[in-house]
Amino acid sequence: MKIGNNAHLTYCTNIHKGETWPDTFKSMQDHCIAVKNALSPEQPFGIGLRLSNTASIELLQDDHLSKFKTWLDEHDMYVFTMNGFPYGSFHDETVKDKVHSPDWTTQERVDYTSRLFTILAQLLPDDMEGGISTSPLSYRYWHTTNDALDLVKEKSTEHFVSVVEMLVKLNAATGKMMHLDIEPEPDGMLESSDEYIAYFKDYLLQSGAIRLSEILGCSAEQAREYMKKHVQLCYDVCHFAVNYERACDVIQKMADNELLIGKIQISAALKCSAADNVLIADQQACLRTFDEPTYLHQAVMRRADGGLTRFRDLGYGIAAMSSAEFRELRTHFHVPLFTDHYHLLEATQNDIVEALQYWNERPYTAHLEVETYTWEVLPAELQKDLSTSIERELAWVRDQLIYEKHHAKNETPVL
Repeated sequence: MKIGNNAHLTYCTNIHKGETWPDTFKSMQDHCIAVKNALSPEQPFGIGLRLSNTASIELLQDDHLSKFKTWLDEHDMYVFTMNGFPYGSFHDETVKDKVHSPDWTTQERVDYTSRLFTILAQLLPDDMEGGISTSPLSYRYWHTTNDALDLVKEKSTEHFVSVVEMLVKLNAATGKMMHLDIEPEPDGMLESSDEYIAYFKDYLLQSGAIRLSEILGCSAEQAREYMKKHVQLCYDVCHFAVNYERACDVIQKMADNELLIGKIQISAALKCSAADNVLIADQQACLRTFDEPTYLHQAVMRRADGGLTRFRDLGYGIAAMSSAEFRELRTHFHVPLFTDHYHLLEATQNDIVEALQYWNERPYTAHLEVETYTWEVLPAELQKDLSTSIERELAWVRDQLIYEKHHAKNETPVL
């Protein structure tokens, strides 16, 4: 749904099961219509579309895409952003680090992403920009030496150049402005704002821009502008919160380096802190109910000396809490947005509030997307009707934006 001036709030359909196009389409029929009717009955409603590689191929076959466009028009809905991070199956099987596969060193990732942009160019309304989020190059622990890590960055840069070339040409031919949004996350090749900015400046604006200028026959300066325009940041609040990066710092660093934020994924992480009135063993027991086998739940522990210790999955972080050095643990588990407590645990909801407050003061992206995709693996007592849960999440974000906007002006919000 539209918010502010030419900005859009939605949720990501990776919440729903479905790796084929028929299953993906059915999930939208089952849920998106209900969500729109509840939250945006009189206005168009935007969809944050997730297509697996298989679904993207099937959607371009026969007349599936034209039928989908007709369905969108009939129900007053539109697609403006897509999630191109998970390539393969994302439900009902162990995903873990496979979510990064194939990575940006492969032609498969290029072909998949290019196919998504081909689809988005046909779905995107004329008066909007479009974006597709993607993986942070690769999974860090697949590469064991510095030379191997450098090679990933070099190969990924070559592949980003080919995608940017496509986006520049699509923009010229259709007028559709679209960007690829790199999504840093813990244990990704890019996991922090500093790593993202360094990669952008050292690779995309160097060898990447030189190669792009050769392909397009433009100046190096123009190529660098194309890079900044068509490659942007996907700011997943949960991911940065797990790394203890505050929203104000991420947003300011991006502005200082004249780099753009293409999308904010509004998501909350789990955390717990050492406290005199709570037994660590009880906190560990609560966390174990979230230590499930489907998704990666990277954990980062803040030690007594202020330093950070990183763990590839939650179980290792839970064990480390027994150390005298434990002060706080945060884990990559997308929990519902609308509460900040889970028994003896907390959520990083304050990071979301801060990010949205900054957005009200200076909108730093046109795309806002709720991405709580873990509904089916939450502890049983937290699982609710899915459509109702999505509506509640979006309403919380909308009302937060309204409150912050009026609070800044010392006005009483009308809800």
